[in-house]
Parts: sequence; C-alpha cells; structure tokens
Amino acid sequence: KASTLWLTSEDKMVIADIMSHSFNLLRVRYWQNKDETVWVLNEIGKEKPITIAVHIKAHQVQQVKVLAFRESRGDEVRHSFFTDQFISAKLIENNNLDQHIDGITGATMSVRALTKVTRLALWLNKKAQG
Repeated sequence: KASTLWLTSEDKMVIADIMSHSFNLLRVRYWQNKDETVWVLNEIGKEKPITIAVHIKAHQVQQVKVLAFRESRGDEVRHSFFTDQFISAKLIENNNLDQHIDGITGATMSVRALTKVTRLALWLNKKAQG
C-alpha cells in the first residue's frame, strides 16, 4: 500500500548530509507491506537523474534496481553484478552502509548516486517504521 512520509526541517538536514546537497521535497511516497518497504527515489548521476528503487525488509536492503538511467555513461550500475553488492546492507553510525561497495571505472558518479540513494532509503525506512 502506498504511504507518505512528511519531512521536517530536521529531517531535511539529515537528508542533505546523506545526499551531499539540499533536499527540497516536503514528502516522500513509499510502498509498505508489514516490515517491507519500497522507495523510488531520483538522484543526479553526472548530469541527469537516475531513478532507483530500493526494497527494504527488516531494516536491511533486499534489492536495489535502476528503473531509469538517463546518462550517456556509467550504465553498468543497472546490472545485477553491481546492484547485488547492496543486498543485506544496513545503516551504521553516521548513516553509512555497513558494507563496502566496489566502484566501477568510468561510472563513479553513478556509483555514488546509487550508494547515496540506498543510504537515504534505509534512513527513510527507519524513520517511517520507527
């Protein structure tokens, strides 16, 4: 079922820290079924937005999927050999992931975008689920 998470100014400060830029949305929509949530978020790769879905269950990543990739380079992040690295990732202190994500030569900005969105989805999930 679709739900909406309304963001406070304090939330936006945390999100800005995670994303390394300001976040101007008032709310974020997500889908929830018991302890599972799915977040569909956009982040700029180098110049254009990448649409990413993050499926979370029991506060850890189940799947990361690139829904729309609009950049001319770095599309290797769409493939499971890259996105499977996020499976079972959780947030630790400072809102970082508890596991290392290997980069891809020539796709640095896209890798960063997926990593930031995954961190954000985990943080939003924690806030939404309490």
